[in-house]
Amino acid sequence: MTHGRRQMLESAFATFVFFTAFAGQFWRNLLGWWGFGAVVAVVLIGSIWLWASRRPALSWRRTPKSTLFFLGIATLSLAWSHYPGGTALGLAILFVTTIAALSLTLSLGWHGVLRAVGSALKWVLALSLVFESWVAVVVREPLLPNFPDFDASADDLPMAFFWSRAMLFDGGPIEGIVGNRNLLGMAALIAAILFAALLASGGMRRAQGIGWLVVSGVVLLLTRSSTVVLVGALVLAAFGFAMWARRIGPDRRRIVYASAAAALAASVALLAVLWTTLLDLLGKSEDLTGRLDIWEAVIGLAAERPLLGWGYIGYWQPWVEPFDGLAVRNGVEYLQAHNAWLDVWMQLGFVGVLAFASIGIGALWRSWFLAVDQPRDDRGHPVGFSAVALIPLLVLVALIGQSLAESRLLIESGWMLLIAIAWGTKRRQWSPEPLPAMTPTRSPSRRSRPEVPR
Repeated sequence: MTHGRRQMLESAFATFVFFTAFAGQFWRNLLGWWGFGAVVAVVLIGSIWLWASRRPALSWRRTPKSTLFFLGIATLSLAWSHYPGGTALGLAILFVTTIAALSLTLSLGWHGVLRAVGSALKWVLALSLVFESWVAVVVREPLLPNFPDFDASADDLPMAFFWSRAMLFDGGPIEGIVGNRNLLGMAALIAAILFAALLASGGMRRAQGIGWLVVSGVVLLLTRSSTVVLVGALVLAAFGFAMWARRIGPDRRRIVYASAAAALAASVALLAVLWTTLLDLLGKSEDLTGRLDIWEAVIGLAAERPLLGWGYIGYWQPWVEPFDGLAVRNGVEYLQAHNAWLDVWMQLGFVGVLAFASIGIGALWRSWFLAVDQPRDDRGHPVGFSAVALIPLLVLVALIGQSLAESRLLIESGWMLLIAIAWGTKRRQWSPEPLPAMTPTRSPSRRSRPEVPR
């Protein structure tokens, strides 16, 4: 196999992996659980093949120990798990996702990851619009998954069970191929961060970048996700403080940190005062669409085993006690705590929360300084700031914001992006190499443009 074909194959595989991470429910709705299992097998085999063929160099100094700490605690929880079979299955899923994330990050590098994520998100957004258009024009009624497992008829099922509610021409909300408006909205937000940064840095052609930003914005609006609206506001705040820190330099950043702390305190106080008004504005019920009841149930379980938890399980398995019937609302059984931190506390106790927080805090710390410190070339000379350097920080802020209302950070795209950012920024922390521009694709005789995700 030639080098060019090998690169094309690796790029296509990386795109497929991230597409699966963002749109796992698409495969489950389309192919059923057995079909999804086959997709996961392809991801695992391909990731092992990529690692074996690339053989990326590993260094203890460039390894985020917090990841190993969390994986170790999760594995050890088999010893005290209330549901050892469920823990074993959850660990298998956790390690498959981790292997895929590490294989891509260490083998292809940060810019290989950016290209793959960008390409995967293009597929997710474009297919979601095509899918919703097909449902609205051809099907003209709510659409169930291909392999439903429901006892009741379609007329008696909650709308949450449907793949699409056929509301595109009503202005949404739309669920897209991922089958959930909050997840689709989050994908659109991450896509907007990525495409905006690449466009600003010259990493995408102007027309292409603007076009995909418009697509991201349209999808985001059509999801009508209040959760993503709040996360987007948090991302904009992080962007503002990062740009301020860039402008004033490292010697005067205390005012930035003090202002950020004051803004956080003021935001919390404002939320407390205007909580009811905000809920009305976002169209949320006083129990946050049932989240308060779920949080209460999860906290009750966590309090019974506060130190080490009930045992790792990741995404809840509905046949495992105590998750069977733990969170049921309007006929829908929810299989997550709707808060990643409460989920970790219940599963792995305070020790697990400490390990999980160390991953996020370490990655956030490195992402911040990668975003605001002026990069240098391999000779130590300062070079210009790049908007691409903001991507790890802004995406991580989005993931952390989402983790307060969803447990997605523990599984699929959330966990893969967290690991990619944690390991990618750790490797750059010990490298003199700056965040480079995207690889040129045009010949030297023409004005070169950086390569963009396809």
